[in-house]
Amino acid sequence: MPRRLCKLALEDGTVYTGEAFGADGTHEGEVCFNTSMAGYQEILTDPSYHGQIVTMTYPQIGNYGVSEEDIESIRPQVEGFVIKELAARASNFRASGTLAEYLSRNGVVGIQGVDTRAITRKLRTQGALRGAISTEVLDDHELVMRARRWPGLVGQDMVQFVAPREPFEWQEGFASPFAMQHRGGNCDLRVVAIDCGMKRNILRNLVETGCKITVVPPTSPAEAILEHKPAGVFVSNGPGDPEPVRYAVEALRKLKGQVPIFGICLGHQLLSLALGAKTYKLKFGHRGANQPVMNLATRRVEITSQNHGFAVDTPSLIQAGGVPTHENLNDGTLEGFSHPDLAIFSVQYHPEASPGPHDATYLFDCFVDMMRSGQAPTAEEMAAAQAKLEGKKVTTPSPR
Repeated sequence: MPRRLCKLALEDGTVYTGEAFGADGTHEGEVCFNTSMAGYQEILTDPSYHGQIVTMTYPQIGNYGVSEEDIESIRPQVEGFVIKELAARASNFRASGTLAEYLSRNGVVGIQGVDTRAITRKLRTQGALRGAISTEVLDDHELVMRARRWPGLVGQDMVQFVAPREPFEWQEGFASPFAMQHRGGNCDLRVVAIDCGMKRNILRNLVETGCKITVVPPTSPAEAILEHKPAGVFVSNGPGDPEPVRYAVEALRKLKGQVPIFGICLGHQLLSLALGAKTYKLKFGHRGANQPVMNLATRRVEITSQNHGFAVDTPSLIQAGGVPTHENLNDGTLEGFSHPDLAIFSVQYHPEASPGPHDATYLFDCFVDMMRSGQAPTAEEMAAAQAKLEGKKVTTPSPR
């Protein structure tokens, strides 16, 4: 098969030339990087990546192919995929095909043979940049201009492109023995999940606790959500800037105090905005499977999976009545909060992703406990949930 040329252009004028794999085409987006060594299929299909061209820092990608068991949404969501080297063979008995075939079938442009280390160093220094990837537009100047004309993520409602249009029921747990540990819950509580671009593994975790799940669009008003008579409301992850997603913020503003609410990633940001806090854009975001987070209640460090380019301003959250519960140990940004008076808690990271250990999946049990008690989890309850998950006795240390 003849070698196909592909180019990646950044708004600062830098152009990288490599070999195409996957589909032909031209796409614009925010160029970011992910430090995970595996999990590329989950990354590709995470709706939070809508509007982004993802660069993988690990040098060889595609060695275990693709499997239908590992997708997080109905299709790949990225605008482009940038890697150092594509594995020539998919070595995995679970694989249903190769990464190149999967991207080609789903219209995603991939580029290999470029210096991903140089791209990552540039993004860490300058911050996330607008970019354009193409197998068609091979004139450097024109491709750079396409990158510069792309409006960017700030102020854009990306949720509208990945959210469902109608409510539906979800009943699927962990069918594969390779996907996750079975939790065997039997809480039998009704949860309404607001889908802003939700990963399927979140829904599987909720099902494994025993919850009955109704998924609704983020445009659903509070009144329609309450008609389902939920014991609790979950707010999902999703792409882009949380501030333009005003319809979801307004619904959460009306729901707070009426029903326990748990949020993850974008859901964490939307809940913060509903309380009156502020959000801001990070320089290059947190994207990877090894981000250390301190649980401020238990003083334990959790190794977490993350994918977000915006964060919640901690002082404004505290002023709005929120209590910080988790902190990123790399840069001190807020990773979780609770509101004891309103039965609300949330985390910025992804407890459902389980990057090797299951450090943070106790949060789903905390959600069940909150629905039963009507109160946000205390430090003692978080410690007990962690201990139960690990089969250990964990005591809550004294505050520093």
